Amino acid sequence: MPALVPTTGGSLLTVKVQPRAAADAIAGVAPDWVRIRLRAPPVDGKANAALSAFLAQSLGLPARTVTILSGATGRLKRVRIAGLAPDAVRRILALGAPAP
Repeated sequence: MPALVPTTGGSLLTVKVQPRAAADAIAGVAPDWVRIRLRAPPVDGKANAALSAFLAQSLGLPARTVTILSGATGRLKRVRIAGLAPDAVRRILALGAPAP
């Protein structure tokens, strides 16, 4: 499945999370997922909360528009981003990704 697909009123993004990283950052964009490094540990939902906050801030959206739909206990997650089309998400995330 592609990393980014349209949905009613927004986009679905597949994210591969690397918790306990040195800094919060977009680490890379692959065809099937976007790798995001987070400082938060994968304990008591801290990494999930950090992911939602990081994506909302990176995309310039309110935190309530970013929802983790699946993968809450794993590293591979499906995230719904309300109010932003896939093309806009792709452009914004590409700005924060490291050069290939």
